[in-house]
Amino acid sequence: MLHRKDVLNLDGKVAVITGAASGIGLGTAQLLSAYGAKVAMIDLNPKGEEEASKIREEGRDAEFFRCDVTCLEGVRETVNSIKEKYGRIDILFNNAGVTVRKTVIDLEEKEWDFVISVGLKGTFLMSKFVIPIMAAGGGGSIINTGSGWGLKGGDKAAAYCAVKGGIVNLTRAMAIDHGHQNIRVNSINPGDTNTNMLRDEGRQLGFEEESFLIDSAKGRPIERLGTPEDIGSAVLFLASDLSKWVTGAAIVVDGGGIA
Repeated sequence: MLHRKDVLNLDGKVAVITGAASGIGLGTAQLLSAYGAKVAMIDLNPKGEEEASKIREEGRDAEFFRCDVTCLEGVRETVNSIKEKYGRIDILFNNAGVTVRKTVIDLEEKEWDFVISVGLKGTFLMSKFVIPIMAAGGGGSIINTGSGWGLKGGDKAAAYCAVKGGIVNLTRAMAIDHGHQNIRVNSINPGDTNTNMLRDEGRQLGFEEESFLIDSAKGRPIERLGTPEDIGSAVLFLASDLSKWVTGAAIVVDGGGIA
């Protein structure tokens, strides 16, 4: 007979979140901490310290670590600091990412390198140093932020599409490699989400902000923009025991945008 369990309870678990100073990363840090996780918030933006402080003021456990996820030594030191503070890592949310909205013709090499490095190299480096700690603790869950445009193409977003497509397939490879260590690896693939990054995309493309947001919400069955909490809820599912037999999956959270 099945009995009801509190499978979303993250008490005692440590979650590492990159890109955590704003947007999806911040929304997810707030949500996971509300469900009991101790959150290690990583970002280059020092605003992350203020946001971590707000979470602590609510009686939850949050710590900010300023780190460039593209720097091997910086990532190594940061992950070691998290281990020293908390003793374990159970959840890794590889969320840091940037975009430059250009075609391959218009992209500068440095812009291509920047987008690829933050999104794809950052995911690689964080995973490289977290996985041994996670495995030593008995396993855990890694969630990588892909995109609907990692599963289909998009206009004037060549580098971004390349990164997100790479993340989706890197996720599958990691799931195969580390399943025997009881580590699950999945990707979430958001559609347009109401964040500063989406507003910046509109500016890059030369659109007026409000009209760009309105247009971004059109054409999907659930005709609105996503929220950081919408995406965070999917991360919560993948971080929790509710998804304990889910790995190698690419979960789309986009209001039906690519349906």
